Amino acid sequence: MGIKRASLAQLSSLAALLILLAVPASAQKSSSPNPESSLPHDQHAGLTISAAPLTNPSRAKHIFGKSNPIEAGILPVEVFLRNDTSQPIQIALDTIELDIHYQNGSMDGVDSLAPEQVASAIAHPQGLSAPHERRFPIGISPIGDKKTEKALETIRPLALNSDIVPPMGSIHGYLFFDLQHDLSLVNQSSLYVPDAVIIPSKKPLIFFEVSFANR
Repeated sequence: MGIKRASLAQLSSLAALLILLAVPASAQKSSSPNPESSLPHDQHAGLTISAAPLTNPSRAKHIFGKSNPIEAGILPVEVFLRNDTSQPIQIALDTIELDIHYQNGSMDGVDSLAPEQVASAIAHPQGLSAPHERRFPIGISPIGDKKTEKALETIRPLALNSDIVPPMGSIHGYLFFDLQHDLSLVNQSSLYVPDAVIIPSKKPLIFFEVSFANR
């Protein structure tokens, strides 16, 4: 019985497979660095927190469209959390602050805003109270406000909305801080993350602080 001749397509597939197997495994992996590798960061206990304040109005408009937080005086901060341990780590998102360090030695802690608060400020730039009363925190529009709901459709998917960093994994999203249009404060500020615990032991980690000075 004669041997059946392989088709040209079969031979091409076999050749491609042999070439792939001949390449070392390390060379098959992408050599591209992590997108957050060059960002300001703090790292210990297997957790790395990297962050980048978004101060360019044009870039912010490209990301957020008409629902641009900067136009409402709010600073978006892009945050990456990477867990290099075998245990999940939980972050208390509601305790994260933007700490502003003034030259006279004093400090302000600006709380992060919920997506609903950000959307409300975008929909109603004048706020629910006078601007000098808005910092901690700005108001939330009544339920059913269509302008706020439309802005929220943009803000919510981009916000950092998960508080669990999985083992050997990462999470990513934006946090928002009301700077009342004074973006000059960014260069003297830092992202302060005080509450992180290892699950299930509930072992707390030392706080994280990512400085934005001289950016």
